[in-house]
Amino acid sequence: MISQYASLGRRLMIGAGVFITVALIVAAILISFVLHRFVQGQIDQRLDAQILFLASMLEADGTGNIRLAGSADGPPFDRRRHGWYWQVSGPKNVLRSRSLDGAELAPPDISNRPLRPPPPPPPIGEDPPPRERPAPADGKGPYDDRMLHFRILNVAASGVPVTIVASAPRDAVRGPLWEAMRTLALSLAVLGIALISAMLIQVRLGLRPLERLRQAVADVRAGLRDKVPDAQPGEVQPLAAELNALLVQNATNLERARKHVSNLAHGLKTPLATLAIALQKQPSGSDDLHGLVVLMDRRIRHHLGRARSAALGGPVRTRTVIAPRVADLGLVLGKVNADKAIDFVNHIPVGLAVACEQQDVDEMLGNVLENAFAWCRSKVVVESREETRSVDLVIEDDGPGLSPEQMSQATQAGQRLDESSPGFGFGLSITRELAELYAGSLSLDRSPLGGLRVTILLPSAGLE
Repeated sequence: MISQYASLGRRLMIGAGVFITVALIVAAILISFVLHRFVQGQIDQRLDAQILFLASMLEADGTGNIRLAGSADGPPFDRRRHGWYWQVSGPKNVLRSRSLDGAELAPPDISNRPLRPPPPPPPIGEDPPPRERPAPADGKGPYDDRMLHFRILNVAASGVPVTIVASAPRDAVRGPLWEAMRTLALSLAVLGIALISAMLIQVRLGLRPLERLRQAVADVRAGLRDKVPDAQPGEVQPLAAELNALLVQNATNLERARKHVSNLAHGLKTPLATLAIALQKQPSGSDDLHGLVVLMDRRIRHHLGRARSAALGGPVRTRTVIAPRVADLGLVLGKVNADKAIDFVNHIPVGLAVACEQQDVDEMLGNVLENAFAWCRSKVVVESREETRSVDLVIEDDGPGLSPEQMSQATQAGQRLDESSPGFGFGLSITRELAELYAGSLSLDRSPLGGLRVTILLPSAGLE
């Protein structure tokens, strides 16, 4: 049974394959039946012609003996013990074909059939009247128990009841039939291969619009287009229209959410500015609080700028080349941690780019690299793994790493695993949120170097 969730192509191919197989089997059975009827009919016509010929030459004398007015041993009834026989049985004597070689035929009994005299010859110019057809029967022959096919007719010759029997070997029917069936089987096999090939081509061509639609949806997801093409086959057009309507609705909802973010940022700016002014008038012990206010203001300005940029730019994503951003961040962080003499390895291909804004890329890489440089012993490695439409950015270090429990907590906002170091515990959570904004992800794992491996999945923009 085919699952309702199976591939459309698989369902179509299995369904068509079953239909073609059943159709070919039914066709083979019907054609073999027709061929059998045809071959059997040809044999019966030959035997019936011999019987009619014998009936036309029958004569009976006054004593009830029967005889033939001429010879009836023409081919194939002249070959001895070959299965082609004839026999005329009267009440006083029996006439046999030369091919019987003195043996006697023992056909099935059809004595219950009525006797009919041969019809008189028709007038000149008229068709002969219809007459009784010989009866078919099958039985064993006089030699080697060979199966024979009989045609039997009961007639009355000059008032004398006579039974005329003509036979043919059963192989005379089966031989041509098997020969024809071999040719038929080969023809049906070739036809089946042609039909299956045509079916595979048809399924591939028929599903091609769905593949193009899938590619168009992937392009929309990657930011290469804002909707799927409207020109679609009639069966796919409603689906494309629904997808475009869904994209428009999502874009509208996203625009509304961005406006809410912008309004929220504007609403917070004035109270923060007032708080910053008030903290400036406080004693010098409030410097830490003033730094927090400045950090909050910078975050709000950042997200306000992103909301405005997204509102103006629409769904089109920018393109950021990764290698130079990683090199710049590595250079800066190497100088900050110059006392550790860190070996920084950048394996990012030169032209590799992601479909993200540069400011977001800098923030994500900056948060992860800053942690790597802070906790490593002597080495930090950055590399990439490019898939079809995504890029894995992998940052590894040889530091102490994190336990599985700590990894599950590290991406939660405000979770600091080391209270002795400066910071607020938002770095990895902000990185995760930024990656998810681009339909990506952030994952943590143990590095072969011994420390932490951070993998950031982002949409690919290809190579320059």
